[in-house]
Amino acid sequence: MTLFLRPYFGSSKKFEFINIKAKSHIIKYGRNGNWTMNVYTARQAILDRRQRVVAYELLFRDGPDNVFPDIDPHEATSKLIIRTQLNDGLNAITQGKPALINFPEESLHSEMIKLLPNKQVVIEILEDVKPSDKLYKRCQSLFHRGYRLAFDDFIYRPEWEPYLKFVRLIKVDIQRTPFDQLESLFRAVKSRKNIKLLAEKVETQAEYQQAKEMGFNFFQGYYFCQPEMQVAKDIDASYLMISRLFYAATREDVNINEVVRYFERDTGLTYKLLRFVNSGSLPIVEDIASIKQAVVYIGNNQLRKLVALLANAMTVSHKPRELVRMSVHRARFCELVAMRKSPSMQETAFLCGLFSLLDAILDKPLTDVLYSLPLDQDIRDALCSEQPSMLRAMLLTIKSYEEGHWYKTERLAEQLRMDYTQVEQLNLQALLWSEQYQSLIGQN
Repeated sequence: MTLFLRPYFGSSKKFEFINIKAKSHIIKYGRNGNWTMNVYTARQAILDRRQRVVAYELLFRDGPDNVFPDIDPHEATSKLIIRTQLNDGLNAITQGKPALINFPEESLHSEMIKLLPNKQVVIEILEDVKPSDKLYKRCQSLFHRGYRLAFDDFIYRPEWEPYLKFVRLIKVDIQRTPFDQLESLFRAVKSRKNIKLLAEKVETQAEYQQAKEMGFNFFQGYYFCQPEMQVAKDIDASYLMISRLFYAATREDVNINEVVRYFERDTGLTYKLLRFVNSGSLPIVEDIASIKQAVVYIGNNQLRKLVALLANAMTVSHKPRELVRMSVHRARFCELVAMRKSPSMQETAFLCGLFSLLDAILDKPLTDVLYSLPLDQDIRDALCSEQPSMLRAMLLTIKSYEEGHWYKTERLAEQLRMDYTQVEQLNLQALLWSEQYQSLIGQN
């Protein structure tokens, strides 16, 4: 899907994303901004000759029904990657085993592959992809970058012979290609020790035994198990923030401070930024203590890629964003305290406040969420441990103030060498700042 932005009618401050290839499909900015929603992925086990699970094929789902929806295959692959790799990560679904992901031709030539660590995935080239010079060069490039390639529902033809040196796995649908028609395939791969064969759509014990006797290495199908549904929470980003970030990130001379400001105003964007940093596709040399550090670390090219992929995978939801608004409020309060008490900590303090409600937003234990991100240990300690620190004191102070505990707020403020009146003043400033943020994204 190719996207561009244009002003939304009636306002120069709103934008809509338009699918150039299918202009009837228009995604507009809604009034809810950030949201969380359930996201669904199915996985089906792949077994070896001893019936041990060695990998999982991941299948896109758009709801609790365990069926592939009526959706463009490229869009399905885009959303599958965004919802897995930029949320819990592939390992959470596959328990560390390789993930097989379907790639139609458009996805195969897109940059989204770079989001996927080459050691964790097997790229399945779908059966409707045609041999071409472009495809050959792409397979060659991916192979040399360490990605493992597979042919899905493969039927051997001589024109595929040059590609076999790049392929590590060939999947055969034994319902579409009966065993007695597989001789040419087995002859073609017999001398190629690099290629393994997988029998898919195995539905009976007799089919499994016959496939095993023929020499298949791996097996997949209803005889072993149906696809299992995996449900997770996704924290999404506001449409308008993505559109403005898109413009800021695609300028020839990127203004880093402007980009950082957009991330600061959106918990969802910041969470996905750090999941991107921790996706395994980039080497991590140090923990992240601020949004600016993360933006500088990934660089302009990776930033543009991330924003484009987020735009590509946007969907509509209607969950209220009170938790996100509160987290932005807390972030600004912590930042204001740090500006007065320890200026070098203000960016770290902002990130600490911003992520203080991720457990409620994602319905997951905060420790699990934070340790999936490349955060500075001081931030993790402030959010998850009882260890005293200035960061933790800032966070506990604003929490206590929110709950209306006057005496407790005063005692906590003393740890920061502040009094209750100063807390009130900084809270008001943070509130005004967060209200400007809400106005910016068009909320009531």
